[in-house]
Amino acid sequence: MRQPAEKQATLICMTPVRNEAWILERFLQCASTWADYIVIADQQSTDGSREIARRFEKVVLVDNPYEAYDEGARQRLLIDSARQLPVSGKRILIALDADEMFSANWMESPEWQQLLAAPPGTVLYFRWANIGPDVTCAWVDADYKPFGFVDDGSPHEGRPIHSPRVPVPKDAPALYFDEIKVLHYQYADWNRMRSKQRWYQVWERLNDPKKRPVTIFRQYHHMEAAIRRAGPVRPEWLAGYEALGIDMRAIPKASHYYWDEEVLKLLMEYGPERFRKLNIWDRDWTALAAQKGLAVNGTLRDPRTPFEKAVHAWLRATQGKSQTLPVRMVQKLLQVFGW
Repeated sequence: MRQPAEKQATLICMTPVRNEAWILERFLQCASTWADYIVIADQQSTDGSREIARRFEKVVLVDNPYEAYDEGARQRLLIDSARQLPVSGKRILIALDADEMFSANWMESPEWQQLLAAPPGTVLYFRWANIGPDVTCAWVDADYKPFGFVDDGSPHEGRPIHSPRVPVPKDAPALYFDEIKVLHYQYADWNRMRSKQRWYQVWERLNDPKKRPVTIFRQYHHMEAAIRRAGPVRPEWLAGYEALGIDMRAIPKASHYYWDEEVLKLLMEYGPERFRKLNIWDRDWTALAAQKGLAVNGTLRDPRTPFEKAVHAWLRATQGKSQTLPVRMVQKLLQVFGW
């Protein structure tokens, strides 16, 4: 009796999760259409994310025990877990966050066969198609990012924040994808995105205190300029999923997000003065503290001076123009004032 042919490749999706119930079911529905395994590393979710993950038969749920935010550590956990799974053929590692999905045109794109045929050691590069508020618009990033790796056992060197998600060995062969995008739903709920960006700014201030406030602002407000060039969401990015009954458009909203609670804890621990030059004061932290039953007696009020508020207003107005000579000259001047 003839034995069945060995699979060309085993596809393993690797995803870190912490309180992603707002989008996790959609993500898992989409990933289940192409992945053989979906490794979810959950970091102490309290919103039902684990329960959602357990409903999907392809999910391999592992515990991320780290208290701190550390992308490198969670990536190593995911990769180590993926490498322990039984596979047939090559092991292809795909690293996606819960708010990211391959565009549905992977189902008919010739690029998918190129992915499956790539030799071990190949790094797979895709571009984000950023989905705008309520899935009404989108813009595609110019830069390619390493979302995948045809595994050859190479070690992974990660960083605590903004780390490459898969091994990127020096001089490794690379494959770049143009038809297939990574749909990035971070911006589909604009308020949730702003909540996360506030937390990132606070993290940067605590972990890299020498980083200039202007640099932090530019890094975490890039979307304000990018959305100005947004166009329509291309039908082929969603149609294949929608034909399977997956809702790709509904965006649940909340009054506040767990990132807000994390920032509130840090404000209470370190005091607002430490973060005065960060653009995080569009949130009423005193009101959030009261909502959580915490007495702060006005200590979390916006500590910025009129000058500092004016600097933030100027930075917002010039976002996307930071490389022009007049803006660069003003930014040089702001360094004199500690910016």
